[in-house]
Amino acid sequence: MTYASALVRNPYATYRQIDVVGRTAVADGPALVQLLYEELIAALRAAAWAVERAQYAKKGERLTRATAILYALEAGLDFDKGGDVALTLGSFYGGVRRAIVDASIGSSPVPFREAADSLSEIAQAWKTARAA
Repeated sequence: MTYASALVRNPYATYRQIDVVGRTAVADGPALVQLLYEELIAALRAAAWAVERAQYAKKGERLTRATAILYALEAGLDFDKGGDVALTLGSFYGGVRRAIVDASIGSSPVPFREAADSLSEIAQAWKTARAA
């Protein structure tokens, strides 16, 4: 009965969890990277939303998720095969992570939106490359 109770409390969160699990179950490597970008951008936008509404617990939760995804993206880089691109992405991910951590003590949503916008550009390029 506990499981059913959790479904009733937050059906949106339940749906998102099922959606993510379903998409990761059938995704190849590039599709997983694209999914990570989508989840990262969503987490940062949700953190900005939470800041605007003084929902600091939600902000912390979303920033923790964003930081974990950035670490996962960085850990997935192949520096032997990726060369300069991997080095550049590694530096970029580290910079975004530092900006998020620095901004996490503040009360402005702007840094989280800026980070999401920067990542959106890379996510779009990744999506375009996958489609080619």
